[in-house]
Amino acid sequence: MAGATRPAGFHTGPLLAARTMALRGRDVVSIRDLAREEIEAVLAEAEKMVPFAEGTKATRPLDGAIVAMAFFEPSTRTRLSFEAAVHRLGGSCLTIADAGATSLRKGESLYDTIRMLSSYADAIVIRHPSEGAAALAARASDRPVINAGDGSGQHPTQTLLDLATMREAFGTLTGLKVVLLGDLKYGRTVHSLAYALGGFGSEIVLTSPPALRLPDEYREEVRRHGAKIVEEPDVRRAIKDADVLYVTRIQKERFADEAEYRAVAGSYRVDRALLDAGKSRLIVMHPLPRAGEIAPEVDSTPHAAYFRQAFLAVPVRMALLRQILASGRRGGFGR
Repeated sequence: MAGATRPAGFHTGPLLAARTMALRGRDVVSIRDLAREEIEAVLAEAEKMVPFAEGTKATRPLDGAIVAMAFFEPSTRTRLSFEAAVHRLGGSCLTIADAGATSLRKGESLYDTIRMLSSYADAIVIRHPSEGAAALAARASDRPVINAGDGSGQHPTQTLLDLATMREAFGTLTGLKVVLLGDLKYGRTVHSLAYALGGFGSEIVLTSPPALRLPDEYREEVRRHGAKIVEEPDVRRAIKDADVLYVTRIQKERFADEAEYRAVAGSYRVDRALLDAGKSRLIVMHPLPRAGEIAPEVDSTPHAAYFRQAFLAVPVRMALLRQILASGRRGGFGR
């Protein structure tokens, strides 16, 4: 079957091959669904996928495959990079980019919508404003479901590309010191990333306005998973010995009270002067879009890694999709 075809130019050892096969037909609703060795296998394959993502080489392991993009919340990078990944692998997409143009507007339940999509496609990528929507979709579908962000919950594939960016910059994920700056309360990217970093023994520094602190349940879970966590409200002190400054925007759309948002808007800004307090090898990451929290002047510095981070979404999602759809479609998953 098409999914069993190894991409041209790929050479994987028996151990890596076994790890990649472990994801066949699996849902990825949370980063917790992936063991450390499975994360490492995705990242190793993603590194090999870079020339295919750039278009300098071609491969078609998903020839004939259809992946449904069910995006019920606005998205630029996540949706387009998933679509690019599918096309680079030789597959095709069915895309919902506007929930208002679907039968949800007529009262259809999300469960029924996903159940229907699973009869049209070989996998479903879902983004939804409600936390828990991806888990519901996984229950509704008999095809693999990948969470592309559910409310303030999880964003596991963003975490994978974040890890890929750090791995590319430092050659390892073990023992890095990572500052998480910004909206740690509503920012789903940091919820997933902090947990994953814990599995690699990272030191995590939390820097945020008091009203946007990382919720206690995430904090304790990350500690249990192996991370050392400290809080440092002063950004300049926080980045002094850091390897990574991971910046997030304040999630205006998650606030129930406009006044609450206005009270914290503009609380932090990363510019050249601030970065002078960090190491020369400090990299600045951001899941994007940015909304004023990183000055444009940072773009031209060697610290800026966020545009490379955005590109790495394509090879990472290519690797994940190939592994999930590895043995073919329609009955080939054993679900």
